[in-house]
Amino acid sequence: MYKEEHEVGVLGVPQNPAPVMATMIQIPTETSVPDHIVWSLFNSLFMNWFCLGFVAFAYSVKSRDRKMVGDITGAQSYASTAKCLNVWALVLGILGTIGGIVLLVFLYITANHIASQIAENNGGY
Repeated sequence: MYKEEHEVGVLGVPQNPAPVMATMIQIPTETSVPDHIVWSLFNSLFMNWFCLGFVAFAYSVKSRDRKMVGDITGAQSYASTAKCLNVWALVLGILGTIGGIVLLVFLYITANHIASQIAENNGGY
């Protein structure tokens, strides 16, 4: 038996071990800031009531630029503004589309009613 093996065998496990210290390494994760650029592009192309979609697109681009520079707070601010503008553009676009359809139906019914009255008064000619 070697001397080191004998000493380990005689000593055994330490009776009062010191507390085990753990080392924790915190790696900063990249904060995900949505820039809503696709939604802004959709709103600027299809539902651009009062140019809100275009303004939202500009704020989305600013948000993406701030994120690339590393200014997370600025990126979140611009992204929040872009999201608000996108919501308003979408709501106004849907209401405007529904209103336009209702107006066209109303105009068609009115024109049809007027045409039928003219046809009755003129005897069909």
